[in-house]
Amino acid sequence: MARKLAAIVAADVVGYSRLMGVDEAETLAALKTHQRELIAPNIAEHQGRIVKTTGDGLLIEFSSVIEAVECAVEVQRAMQGRNEDVPADHRIEFRVGVNLGDIIIDGDDIYGDGVNVAARLEALAEANGICVSRVVHDQVRDKLDLVFEDLGERQLKNIARPVHVFRVPAPATELRMQSASPALALPDKPSIAVLPFTNMSGDSEQDYLADGMVEDIITALSHFKALFVIARNSSFAYKGRAVDVKVVGRELGVRYVLEGSVRRAANRVRITGQLIDTATGAHLWANRFDGGLGDIFDLQDQVTESIVGAIAPAVERAEIERATRKATERLDAYDHYLRGLAKSYQDANQQACSEALHLFNSAIELDPYFATAYARAAFCYANAKAFGWISLTELLPV
Repeated sequence: MARKLAAIVAADVVGYSRLMGVDEAETLAALKTHQRELIAPNIAEHQGRIVKTTGDGLLIEFSSVIEAVECAVEVQRAMQGRNEDVPADHRIEFRVGVNLGDIIIDGDDIYGDGVNVAARLEALAEANGICVSRVVHDQVRDKLDLVFEDLGERQLKNIARPVHVFRVPAPATELRMQSASPALALPDKPSIAVLPFTNMSGDSEQDYLADGMVEDIITALSHFKALFVIARNSSFAYKGRAVDVKVVGRELGVRYVLEGSVRRAANRVRITGQLIDTATGAHLWANRFDGGLGDIFDLQDQVTESIVGAIAPAVERAEIERATRKATERLDAYDHYLRGLAKSYQDANQQACSEALHLFNSAIELDPYFATAYARAAFCYANAKAFGWISLTELLPV
């Protein structure tokens, strides 16, 4: 059984099944053209060998890891120009993984952990991007003019030991990013944005429930000193939009995004959530929480604790208990509070302010110890005074 050390490149087409569904003939023709005119010549120029093709994928062997990375970068950059006049939903974009390892040679084919790791790295890469193992990074970092992003150790599927992964981001000239805002730098602690949850109840009147629950989750998460949490106003800018979490991560400067849905049926409620790593698009955690409306606070607590457990395991238990402390025991008061919250965000006019204030005051009447309702009511009074909708004498006790 022959063995040798080699640089292995694994590549495939992002969204290949979707592209084939749009137009099989066009996709196959375009892919073959790219392989013939761009990919094969570049591989040959860098002394590489195509081991095999698998429909939308390629497995390539190089004797030099520098040649392997150079070839991958040149192909990815050249694909940007080739896609310039192609509609977004017809573009062929590759993702690439590069590893250096010992391989088994069997005729024209190759096997071994070195090959398997390359394939797993490719799955972590973004469209037009490249992921490499630490051994590749250490070999090329001082020899190639590239910027690497450290993704840390990752437990890859069916690979016994964690692999330290580095990412070569898609080139700054990437067409998908031309109209996007410049990427924000990640803070020095775990960062998360909670996107508006989808209302699955089939009744738009129930939007206030989904939005209110998201706001409560944001508030609970913001209590953790170990987390950097994006404010509601920023994350709710994506409401009603189909978004790419990687774009959200770049625009808001966060490593994680929580998205989900709320479904209310009679006196039952179901919350689903999924936590996504914006750097890779990988799902880190997903769960479903079911209960009666009487359990709504417990459900929110479960969502919050699960998120924190997934991204900040070092958070002290005392902070968890403080962050999950219930605001009120009265569900009717909480319902009025959520309706007031929705109304206060609906319009910046006197009528909306008045209706929101009425709902917050109703919540206070039902639970005189509901501190958050007092705070929201005070905010409404301050807005009303600032815009001249009420006079100072109206605020003074009789």
